[in-house]
Amino acid sequence: MDRSYWMYGMIRSDIKYLACVGDFLKFAEENQVKRGEGYIWCPCIDCQNIHMYTDSTKIEEHLITHGFMSNYTCWPRHGETLLDHITGFSETNDENDWNGDPDWSNNHDNIYNMLHDCEDNVVEKDYDKFQQLFDESEKPLYNGCTKFTKLSVVLKLFNIKATHGWSDTSFTSLLEILHEMLPEDNKLPDSLYQAKKLICQMGMEIERTHAFPNDCMLYRNQHANLDKCIICDTSRYKRKDHMEENVKVTNNGPPAKLLWYFPIIPRLKRLFANAKDAKLFRWHAEGNIDENIRHVADSPQWRNINKNFEEFGRKIRNIRFRLSSDRINPFGSLSSRHSTWSVLLCICNLPPWLCMKRKYIMMSLLIQGPKQPGNDIDVYLDPLIDDMKILWNTGHNFQLRAMIFCTISDFPSYGNLSGYSTKWKKVCPICENDTYSLWLKNCKKTVYMGHRRFLPDNHHYCKKKKVFNGRIKKRKAIKPLGGEVLFGKVKGKSRSVTKNIWTKKSIFWDLPYWKHLQV
Repeated sequence: MDRSYWMYGMIRSDIKYLACVGDFLKFAEENQVKRGEGYIWCPCIDCQNIHMYTDSTKIEEHLITHGFMSNYTCWPRHGETLLDHITGFSETNDENDWNGDPDWSNNHDNIYNMLHDCEDNVVEKDYDKFQQLFDESEKPLYNGCTKFTKLSVVLKLFNIKATHGWSDTSFTSLLEILHEMLPEDNKLPDSLYQAKKLICQMGMEIERTHAFPNDCMLYRNQHANLDKCIICDTSRYKRKDHMEENVKVTNNGPPAKLLWYFPIIPRLKRLFANAKDAKLFRWHAEGNIDENIRHVADSPQWRNINKNFEEFGRKIRNIRFRLSSDRINPFGSLSSRHSTWSVLLCICNLPPWLCMKRKYIMMSLLIQGPKQPGNDIDVYLDPLIDDMKILWNTGHNFQLRAMIFCTISDFPSYGNLSGYSTKWKKVCPICENDTYSLWLKNCKKTVYMGHRRFLPDNHHYCKKKKVFNGRIKKRKAIKPLGGEVLFGKVKGKSRSVTKNIWTKKSIFWDLPYWKHLQV
């Protein structure tokens, strides 16, 4: 029976109305059990889904006495999604209506899955906008068009723009030309602004956070509204002081740094919403059948994780990330001193030919300059570490676990991330105090000639003197320290800089599994 008819067109004392109310309450109770909640929202005219009750009979009494609130034919407060209610593509449309185009069905399913995934992240206040987006997915590009809808053609054009790196100006020019070429009744946006406005609900969440001028802390969580730093007592903004006719004038400038954080959990949801991508995350266990060592899953570290965390290792879809951080120059000028830092996450579960593809590399943090964060990068890593804790402890409704498996970076970045001093005489993180260094007086540089110790004894470099430091190899290789031993060295340190070779306790040690890693 049509909902709008029985909810608003029938007499509330009718037996059929009472039966339908019973079906609604059954649906709401099932959602209550599924979510583990102890209450149900009341959608009557008086309560308006603002009040909740633990007893469904109270809600039944309200619906019989007062009736349903207006325009509540879809029940998002009670566990129903818009796509469950409006069958759209999956039921009302027939592939035969689309001239038998073999690609239409696949594109159609992709848009349906994309909309379904987006709806999970839509807050209730934006539900009307999502309803409009869903309507656009059903509108043909122009009257009589059976191949494209307004939404599908905009998505295709944006995909081409991203693939080939088109500028915003060129993309706007293309839209204008296409709009003129198509029939007059076409629905194609004629500007980049209109196109972005159409698909804005499909975008991923981004957190934009300011940092204190001295990189002490971020304006987030309980510190979001502070005006002064609780650590160094500096003002929230840079202060520009200058003298003007013997009068000191102080102006408030912009914050020192800006952090863009791209939450990981929604991106993992979107990847797993695609069946093909979800299957690829199991490749390391199901497809890696080669006896040769060719994948990170063949490493001792992978086996170490499976041994120490058996529950994590048993579920092969659980994700292991590689974290990489480095400086980038967004202005393309070699003379620019502006230093913007990015933090990327690569997925180790994937096949080796896909691990480093752009599609599967997640930009998690972008630290806006103009100066590099240095050892204070831990302050900016805090949102990412919070998400990784959630993904490790499975405290989120999305029942997937993930961990940072290792980090990949150049030596200066390694020093900032780990807290190990990568300058002067003791730069080797394996040798530590036993690092062999040599100072060259003429070029005034320190070089490290003692690392032949890691070569086999029969290697031809071991007996060469002139090309090294004038000595043959005698020292034996040492084993890298384990995670728990290193944790014992740094656990007593604060995150402030010290005079030891370990300059700080890195924020990575806050992760419960970090001290068990061998790397």
